[in-house]
Amino acid sequence: MTTATPLNTINITENAARHVREFTGKLASEAITLRVGVKGGGCSGLTYDLSIDSEARPTDKVIEQHGVTIFIDKKSYIFLAGTTLDYSGGLNGKGFQFHNPNAKTTCGCGTSFSV
Repeated sequence: MTTATPLNTINITENAARHVREFTGKLASEAITLRVGVKGGGCSGLTYDLSIDSEARPTDKVIEQHGVTIFIDKKSYIFLAGTTLDYSGGLNGKGFQFHNPNAKTTCGCGTSFSV
């Protein structure tokens, strides 16, 4: 059963959290922090940005789910509120996927969007 993402937060699926843990090589008992953001670029105008980051900035929105702490800067949060971060390992591509209800258009590969 799929549940809708509340419009005032960003969710990470258990599957995505598991893959973040695999990519970082961290044990279940170790803290994992991930910075999620948006930057200009790509064929649709904005691109998603993921990186490992050890500290939140004073104005970051901080969300913790499934053992992963997510940092989002204020500017990016405007574009990402309501988004679910998932991971796909299927034949159509492997990697993290953003399901963003704010995106009006997306590029064919799903890495850039416009609002």
